[in-house]
Amino acid sequence: MRRRRAGLRKRLIVLFAVGGLVLSASVAVISYELSRKYLLRQRRTSLEQQAFVNARLVRNRIRAGEPDIVALLASLSPRSSSHYLLDGEQWTAVSPGADTAAVPGTLRAAVNQNHAGHQLVRVDGAPMLAVGVPIAEVGQSYFAVYTLNHLDNTLEVLGNSLVAAAAITTLLGAAAGWWASKRVLKPLADVSDAAALVASGRLDARLEAGNDQDLARVATSFNQMTVALQARIQRDARFASAVSHELRLPLSTLVASIEVVGARRQELSEPARQAVDLLAAEVAHLRRVVEDLLEISRLEAGVADVALEEVHLAEFVRHALRSTNPAGVPVEFEGDVDGAVVRADKRRLERVLSNLVANAERHAGGVTRVAVERENGRARICVEDAGPGVPPEEREQIFERFVRGRAAGRRGADGGSGLGLSLVSEHVRVHDGRVWVEDRAGGGARFVVELPVLP
Repeated sequence: MRRRRAGLRKRLIVLFAVGGLVLSASVAVISYELSRKYLLRQRRTSLEQQAFVNARLVRNRIRAGEPDIVALLASLSPRSSSHYLLDGEQWTAVSPGADTAAVPGTLRAAVNQNHAGHQLVRVDGAPMLAVGVPIAEVGQSYFAVYTLNHLDNTLEVLGNSLVAAAAITTLLGAAAGWWASKRVLKPLADVSDAAALVASGRLDARLEAGNDQDLARVATSFNQMTVALQARIQRDARFASAVSHELRLPLSTLVASIEVVGARRQELSEPARQAVDLLAAEVAHLRRVVEDLLEISRLEAGVADVALEEVHLAEFVRHALRSTNPAGVPVEFEGDVDGAVVRADKRRLERVLSNLVANAERHAGGVTRVAVERENGRARICVEDAGPGVPPEEREQIFERFVRGRAAGRRGADGGSGLGLSLVSEHVRVHDGRVWVEDRAGGGARFVVELPVLP
């Protein structure tokens, strides 16, 4: 299965967060290294200076005949360090508690060659700085091992602070990414909302570009597209309305003529009577098609008379189904539907119910159940049938004009025109609702009309 790609907003937030992390981590590493080198250099310089001072003091005391060299070493600064005197390869004095193994051999060798030096070492895991100073006047070498725990603690605090700063910067980067994505994607959201309005039939939806020159082209193109689409749909609707209107006069003439011929039906031969009956059925069918086309064209052109009023849905469905509901079909009301009030055109909503019931009777073996439900501020009228159901690939197409599902067959078998569900869709759209078909539990189809409920 193909892995679903993350959304644009999420990718922008991750990009900003990763960018903040990389930037802050780089700054933290560079800052830490520079600070470490600087502090170490400062500390080393200070300790080297202290070692030279101590070496001069030891030299002067030895020249003056200091009797207790060990006590002298113990009194040298800083007290936390260890001090040593070396004569060639022989340690002549060591401060109390000091370990001669702390002085590395390479440093001893360098100092024995009359070169002062220093070396970083670790004693029991603790960082130390060993400094050696030759005292040629007395034939001795002075060594001191200074602890760097204070510097190590300082660097640890600095490192933790930089890590915390990097984490905060990463969070700030993610927040900046969220804010930037919101600003950047807002025009896309506006385009999406406008496109949704156009798709729902609001062809007057337009985009406002504001002062953004980059968005002006997108808004202009979108608005030009909707204007062209609106003009084309209105032109098609006017054409259908004009054609249907022009057909009404000859149809009226045909209906009147057939009624005249039908009044003298008994005087005709059997083949002539069959021809008259067939012609009457076809003319009646054509008349219904023309009337339905006229109604659809008016709705699409926005010139249909829609009389909206507050309607108690449960009571309305009870009355409407008295003339359309076959005997024995249950009508059920679920939830708090008795108090559900909708704004509806009674004539059009009744036409919706009658078309759905007629569709079930004509193509799906009849209605098995009609239910009125209420959920989350929406009311639903559900018409269930006993047919084979509607395949998923046909569930949107059957609401288009002159489209019939597989179960409907061809025109002539049942008198259907393919406009009934299209009229249902148009009438429901006028009520700011929606209609769809789904599978019924136990088999069959379930047509659902959803309408907004007044608060």
